Amino acid sequence: MNQRDTNEISMNAAGMFREETYTDNAVGTLRRLTPVSPSGEVDRTRSEQYIGSTQVMTHAGPLPLSFHVEAASLAEAIAGFGDGAKAAFEQTMEELRELQRQQASSIVIPGAGGGMGGGMGGGKIRMP
Repeated sequence: MNQRDTNEISMNAAGMFREETYTDNAVGTLRRLTPVSPSGEVDRTRSEQYIGSTQVMTHAGPLPLSFHVEAASLAEAIAGFGDGAKAAFEQTMEELRELQRQQASSIVIPGAGGGMGGGMGGGKIRMP
């Protein structure tokens, strides 16, 4: 963010939410976002939102997950937490696999400014 951008920072008064946090102190946390007017009154023209968060242990360490939970009440959000976490984990793992595929398919050309040789004269192998 440059200096000009910081002078233009402002909150959207029509998009305000009150946040409440719920946790079971074991598996995860649910945040209920209740839409409010600029005066703090509940805005019944917009729907509440539920955001779940948890972490999954992987061989590389804990992987934090944050995900939207489709629900009309806290009870529904609690019931849908596991499915939301599973979907977020699967999506995250697919994104990581795609990044690995992209990295593995990168072509390294010795002496071409990056990778092996780094533009420092390269190795002795030359492609015809």
